[in-house]
Amino acid sequence: MKKTAKAAIFVTAAAALYGAAAYGVTRTLMDVAMKREAPKALKNKGSAQLTGEKRDEPYREAQRAAAKKLASSETETVLLENRDGLTLVGHLRECEKAERLVIAFHGWRSAWYRDFGLLADFLSREQCSVLYVEQRAQNESEGEYIGFGLTERYDCVDWANWAAERFPGLPVYLMGVSLGGATVLMAAGDILPAAVHGVIADSAYTSPRAIWQHVMGKNLHLPVRAATVIADLLCQKRLNASSGSYSTVEALKNTDVPILLIHGEDDHFVPLKMAFENRDACAAPCKLLVVPGADHAMSYYMGRGAYEAAVRAFWEHFDK
Repeated sequence: MKKTAKAAIFVTAAAALYGAAAYGVTRTLMDVAMKREAPKALKNKGSAQLTGEKRDEPYREAQRAAAKKLASSETETVLLENRDGLTLVGHLRECEKAERLVIAFHGWRSAWYRDFGLLADFLSREQCSVLYVEQRAQNESEGEYIGFGLTERYDCVDWANWAAERFPGLPVYLMGVSLGGATVLMAAGDILPAAVHGVIADSAYTSPRAIWQHVMGKNLHLPVRAATVIADLLCQKRLNASSGSYSTVEALKNTDVPILLIHGEDDHFVPLKMAFENRDACAAPCKLLVVPGADHAMSYYMGRGAYEAAVRAFWEHFDK
């Protein structure tokens, strides 16, 4: 056999092995990202390698204490059947003489009491009734796959319509952290009830494709191009939409809802540049608060005064 023929066979075999390996690794990562039940590897080792976050024990301890307090508080359990026929769960914490209703959307593989525990007392002091939503395919809400905003944005619109009917005349604000932030920003490009006066997004990425490429390349050091193709195929199969089929940037180009963006300067999971992309794309009034020294979703903990001032000013300007 000629050397060129042998070389061709070797290259073909190597390419096949590489393709199989890339598919296997990417499929595992997509299972970690999307399936309701997290693979055992994630449960055992945690998600720090994926997110790139640095462990901050004082923050984690404060978060755990606040989460426990919020989880044990008195709430009304609310059920909503969304447009896909899934039953979604919310926890309504009403405030006497409420001035507004906040619908709060938690992040990836998290929980309402964990992501909003630190913020809960501030929301209460500011006379906010709060509906803490459990995102689809997480916790008690139905669903097989986490959609990274591609599917959750429709749930957000459904919850907003529910709130407008339940609390007529009360200003409604959509609020989200990380995946929840992307969810509310994507929903801002849809048709929302007039009761929605604004959107507050903390640590939001721009699209599933953009955040997956960042994680695969920056945090996991994997070949991005091949993995993106495979990820898109799996996403299309599971969600009937490719990972790049919609983005917060596209939504914000078409929104008339006021937006407040909040982002940590040292976010290792969602790069700060995505916050600037969202701000620059927004067709509606939009402000961005960057919190120095804050990692992913740590802005309230690291910059409480600036965070509260920005949110309070946002409400005062757009409540009426």
